[in-house]
Amino acid sequence: MTLAAASAPGQAPVKPSNRAEAVAIIAEARRIVTPHGIERLEKVMIGGIEQWVSIRGNDARNPVLVFLHGGPGYVAMPMSWYFGRGWEEYFTVVHWDQRASGKTHLLHDPAEIAPTISVDRALDDAEELIAWVRRELDKEKVIVVGHSGGSYLGVILAQRRPEWLHAYVGTGQVANVMEGERRGWQWALEAAKRDDNEQAIRDLEALAPYAAPGTVLRIEDLYTQRKWVQHYGGTMAYRQNNHADSALAQLSPEYTDEESRRVWEGNAFVTPLLLPSMLARDPKISALKVPIVLFLGRHDINVNAQVAAEWLDRLKAPSKRVVWFEHSAHMPMTEEPGKFLVSLVKYVRPFAEEP
Repeated sequence: MTLAAASAPGQAPVKPSNRAEAVAIIAEARRIVTPHGIERLEKVMIGGIEQWVSIRGNDARNPVLVFLHGGPGYVAMPMSWYFGRGWEEYFTVVHWDQRASGKTHLLHDPAEIAPTISVDRALDDAEELIAWVRRELDKEKVIVVGHSGGSYLGVILAQRRPEWLHAYVGTGQVANVMEGERRGWQWALEAAKRDDNEQAIRDLEALAPYAAPGTVLRIEDLYTQRKWVQHYGGTMAYRQNNHADSALAQLSPEYTDEESRRVWEGNAFVTPLLLPSMLARDPKISALKVPIVLFLGRHDINVNAQVAAEWLDRLKAPSKRVVWFEHSAHMPMTEEPGKFLVSLVKYVRPFAEEP
C-alpha cells in the first residue's frame, strides 16, 4: 500500500500554486527513465532555418512515429503531454514545430520568414524532417501521422516517398477541400436555422455561394464559416470551441513561460499566408503505395470526415481502413485519447512489425 503524506491544518497551500510548479509535476511524471528510453528536445536545421523537434519514447528500439501538426501553425507538441504519453510506450514519437509555428516561429524574424512561406516549402520541410529522423534514429522506415493541415503534407509525402513509410495515418484528413468547405457551410447554416440563431444565419448566408466551384475562397469567409462550425460542435464534439484542446499548451514542459504566452502567435501569422494556397491546391491523390488508416471523428465538420471517408473508398492502396471516433470531431487525440492509443497499437503498429 502506498501512503501519501498528510498536511496539518494551517500549513502552506497545496501545490501547484503557479505554472512553474504545475509544469514541473507534469515533466517529472512523464520523464523517460527506462533503460533504452530517449528524450530529446532540440533545434534542427530544416529548410535552411532552425526548427524545434522533440523525440520521446520508452524504448528507442520501438517503431518511430512522426506527427505532423495541423493549422497551419496549430502545434501539437505542447499538448502532447496530455494525449501522447501512452504513445511513447509503443513508439518513439517525434513532434515538430513547423516553419512559422510554435517555438520555431519565435526563433526567427517574421519579416524574413514570410517570403519563404509556401506549400512547396512546407512539403520540402516535411520531407527534410523525415529524412533527418531516419538518419538520426537509424530507421529505414517510419510511421507518419498527419493531423488536419498536417494531413495535407502527410498524404503527399506518402505518395512521394512510400519507401520511407511503414504506413500513413490521417486524422482530420484533408480530401476534396472545396467540397468539404461547402458541406461545412451548409451544415452550419442548417444548425443555425434549427437554433433560430439570427446572427449565425446572417453571417453564413452572407457568404453564399460559399466555396463555389471555380472560385477562390477568401480567408475571411473561411474564418466566419469556422466560427459557426465550432459553435455547433463541428470542431470538438459537444463543445462550442476547441479551447479544451488549445489550453493544454499552457502546461507544456517543452515550452518556457514566454513561449507558452506566445504559443499561438505563429498560428495567427502563418495561417493567412499558407492556408489559401493549400485550399487552392487540392492533393487529388487517387493511389498510394503504402498502407493508410484514417482516424476520423464522427462529428468532424471542420475538415469534413465524411468527405475523407468517401475519398478513401475510391483510393487505391495496399491496405486501407477507417477507424471512427464516435465522440470526437476534429481533435480525436484529445477527445478520445484512450481509443486513439489503442487504435495506433492495434491497427498501425503491426505494419512496422512485418518482415
